[in-house]
Amino acid sequence: MKYTNPIVKEDMKSLLAYGLPLEKLKNKTVLVTGANGMLATYLVYFFMYLNREKDYGIHVAALSRNAAKARERFGGFENDPQFMMLLQDVCDEISMDGELDYIIHAAGDASPQAILHEPTGIVKANTIGTLNVLELARKKGAKVLYTSTREVYGKVEEALKEIKETDFGKLNPMEQRSCYPESKRMAETMIQSYYDQYCVDASVVRIAHSYGPGMNIENDGRVMADFISDVVHGRNIVLKSTGDAVRAFCYITDAVAGMLFAMLSEEGLNAYNIANETEEFPIRDVAEKLVSLFPEKGLKVVFDIPETMSAGYSKMGRTKLCTEKIEKLGWKPGVSLEEGMKRTVESFDL
Repeated sequence: MKYTNPIVKEDMKSLLAYGLPLEKLKNKTVLVTGANGMLATYLVYFFMYLNREKDYGIHVAALSRNAAKARERFGGFENDPQFMMLLQDVCDEISMDGELDYIIHAAGDASPQAILHEPTGIVKANTIGTLNVLELARKKGAKVLYTSTREVYGKVEEALKEIKETDFGKLNPMEQRSCYPESKRMAETMIQSYYDQYCVDASVVRIAHSYGPGMNIENDGRVMADFISDVVHGRNIVLKSTGDAVRAFCYITDAVAGMLFAMLSEEGLNAYNIANETEEFPIRDVAEKLVSLFPEKGLKVVFDIPETMSAGYSKMGRTKLCTEKIEKLGWKPGVSLEEGMKRTVESFDL
């Protein structure tokens, strides 16, 4: 995906219409870790869009360890004096010259494939990487935005109808998948500790099921990524379960807008849920909706149910996230599931 993709350009315009307090970004310096990730890439694109279309003067530093992918995504900015690429692992010490106002820490993998095959890398990015980000923030006086996950809540009581930011359940640290939510929990604790000891300002966003242009659709293992991949490549969608599990998906512009509302808030250290709870469907219905959006491809939904589920997948039931807290800052989701899925597939076809 590139900045010049027509769907991306339309999404940049949509972000501009969210009513965000964007004037706070004028002439600021922002570091984005894990810049090749879906949400992080859109944030970099949006900051550069504000520079090019609105003359905001934002200095953007994109940190990534994959040089080839970074150059593919950000090559159009390499001669722009307001853009800088940092090619390194977030687990190595991070140093930058000059002032730094915001750090968006989005480095880390959440795919079932990474959980199965590189769990230590997930733990390192969420602990050592977060430590490096917080140390840089302490030295520079920067505010941190940390991209966490709904999975930090663990298994909550069944009687709970929706999860607020203060509700927490159980996690078994000896389960294979726990490398992801447990290290995210630890990262949030580290953020609280740096706030308590060094007054490092931060916002934490707990994001649920985001998707959109730029997402990894090759051997990712998450439901929406696999569905999108099948449609883009002209394959039938194969469900490995009965498809009864209910999910609510949040399109990328809604997720990014929520992140920016949280980062630019002046409420002090806080955590915010970001999820589109306006539409929830069994995943088989999601698959059917997606196939129906592209009748010309002649695809269908088929079932191939194995005897056991892979250990890389979450086995927790679904409880809605309460989004009242982020909504009080001015956020609300605006992209329907059908529109979001259509835009995502079309972004890969262009």
